[in-house]
Amino acid sequence: MDNVRHFNPRDTADDDGLNHTPPHDREAEDLVTGAIMHSAQAYTECAEVIDRDDIFAHGNRLIWDIVGGIVAAGDQPHPVLVRAAIEKQGRLREVDNGHLIDRLGTEYLPAPMAAKFAERIYETARQRRFDEHSTALKAAIVRKADSSELAEMVAAFQQAETLRESTGHGPAHLVAALLDWDQFFATDFGAVQLLPGKLMGPGQQITVVGDGKAGKSLFVQEWAWRMATGQSFLDDKAQAPIRILYLDAENGQEQVQERFLSFGGGHGRMGELRYASFPPVRPLDTAGGGADLMALVKATGAELVVIDTVSRFISGPENDADTWLSLYRHTLLPLKRERVGSIRLDHFGKDKERGGRGSSAKTQDVDHVWELAAQGGGSLTLKRTHTRTGIGPDYFALLRQARRDGDNWMPGGTRHVLAAPDPAGFDSGTGLAAIPGTVEHLVATLDRAGVPNDAGNRVVRAKLTELEISAGNEKIAKAVATRKARANMPGFDVSGERSADRSAGRFPETFPGTHPGTHETAGQTFPGTLAETSGTPPVPPFPPSRGGNGMGTPEHTGEAEAHPCDICGRPIDPDWAHRGYTTHLGCDPTTGSHPDTPPTPGSPTNRA
Repeated sequence: MDNVRHFNPRDTADDDGLNHTPPHDREAEDLVTGAIMHSAQAYTECAEVIDRDDIFAHGNRLIWDIVGGIVAAGDQPHPVLVRAAIEKQGRLREVDNGHLIDRLGTEYLPAPMAAKFAERIYETARQRRFDEHSTALKAAIVRKADSSELAEMVAAFQQAETLRESTGHGPAHLVAALLDWDQFFATDFGAVQLLPGKLMGPGQQITVVGDGKAGKSLFVQEWAWRMATGQSFLDDKAQAPIRILYLDAENGQEQVQERFLSFGGGHGRMGELRYASFPPVRPLDTAGGGADLMALVKATGAELVVIDTVSRFISGPENDADTWLSLYRHTLLPLKRERVGSIRLDHFGKDKERGGRGSSAKTQDVDHVWELAAQGGGSLTLKRTHTRTGIGPDYFALLRQARRDGDNWMPGGTRHVLAAPDPAGFDSGTGLAAIPGTVEHLVATLDRAGVPNDAGNRVVRAKLTELEISAGNEKIAKAVATRKARANMPGFDVSGERSADRSAGRFPETFPGTHPGTHETAGQTFPGTLAETSGTPPVPPFPPSRGGNGMGTPEHTGEAEAHPCDICGRPIDPDWAHRGYTTHLGCDPTTGSHPDTPPTPGSPTNRA
């Protein structure tokens, strides 16, 4: 066998590239990893040269992420702290069950020498990117790609490399944070236009909190879709489409499809919305998770990120303030630095008065906190409980409208609109008096019925029972306290009546849906959301549209004559007809029944 020549497998690679090892410098990576585990200075100086993507070995890259989090917190790293942090995440096996930390932490470079070896890592990482680019070109040639596609691949690669060189590392990206005073004071920040809906400004970070049955996802999904397609929202004027990245770890894909179709979306009608369904990003309260999200933001060019629901994207306990501080440090701060806005969806805790679930630290880093609450009959309130700027409205009275088409939700038939103001002017400028179930609505109802300001709980409860309006003891007490507080104010005592005797006439149906039978309906209440309890409120039928553009229904002008309901035939209150409605909100289109006349046994129930 002397005439046989033996080859080292490492000296050659198969023509198909299967045995090819990408360029990397494992020695330099090990030395730098050992140095940064002992010195924040070493990490900072190396971070000016390389980032996590330049590190080839997975275990070394994980250690880099952990050390970055420790340094960002202002602490000094140490192998013991690194091991504890990785073990807390349940990822110790990714560093050879800790043996990699022990080996690299024993013999390591002095901190001043680490940056020199980081330059070696940077150079081999650049070679690796060229290698990967050439492999992609060869694969494209094998599949018969034409010359224009190959030219586009080359141009895209060169553009990415140029961008990396110009915005990469070194002191340039650090001094970029320094303000240019001339440009700074020449900018009119007060002239910055709020995003459609007036709930936030560009680059701001907000939280939307509410019960599961309130429909937070449905509300924010429509809002995001309208912004991404350049439409108006909540009667606000339309703006240019906004690039939005929606991270959803809460809703199934069948629900997502059903909802966007019901808004009017579909193939070719999604605009600049990019939707990540159950994305495999690491927890956002870790350095790795923040890096994953920022990579998605750069890939999509997103100007706004939606996180639905934030508790699904963290690894630490919700009641631990460190969890939310880590979320801000690793994810929200990088977003804010890049002027990328964010919307976090969150659940109420056991005590609604205390806001969102978990530590109070979660509200410290956001610009606004909005609480969404269902009031029954498709009515919603959106109230701002925390704000950093105070710009924009603090209250919104909303209606969630939807229309069924057989067993499906009608395309374009679901939307959120501002509730019409109380025609009698009892809303105090908030619009809440128009929404059944709110304290403001109870106050307005009692005022209309002529109940005196100093009436107590017993009298008010009796009057509400007479008017067939249900309300809890807490809301009744608040309504009584509100009315008594103005007892000494002139012009508010609407009646000399001092008893709960039955009035001559029934309270007019200016606020449909307040009758028995309209506040509890089994089944679905709006697209993609199943009823959680028997008390989940139904959605009012979709009012007639004048333009069919989904932007809102213009009001009638002139006097509105009495109009019979298109479903039950009973007359509609003139005020309600004046606003364009042709049915009672509580009427059942499948049975033709009015809320006061329950459907006959065996008939289908109204699920919308």
